[in-house]
Amino acid sequence: MLRSFLMLAAFFGFTGVALGAFAAHGLKNRLSAEYLAIFHTGVLYQLVHALALLGVALLAAQIPGRLMTLAGYSFAVGILLFSGSLYLLTLTGVSKLGIITPFGGLAFLIGWAILGLAAWRLGGV
Repeated sequence: MLRSFLMLAAFFGFTGVALGAFAAHGLKNRLSAEYLAIFHTGVLYQLVHALALLGVALLAAQIPGRLMTLAGYSFAVGILLFSGSLYLLTLTGVSKLGIITPFGGLAFLIGWAILGLAAWRLGGV
């Protein structure tokens, strides 16, 4: 899983930076201020969770068990659902896509909770 999560982290980091630049330079005059802010929220959460995936990849080599794998998958699914739905919503104007966003947020929360559980199970001080 180390290689897969490192590749996902790199992909999501790369595309997050690219989408942020696209928003700043290509969408600035095409989207309303509200939609531009929504798009930027998607970029922010994508970049934060790309870093979380990087952390999971590095920790997975040190922490045995399936928890790190589950956390990594949760972060990846969260990026796709949360950020992806925000990008699609702003670019298409289809507001019903916002229904998907909370599921991505839930996946993020699950990922962080699993990461916390993995840390708790390590024990020690």
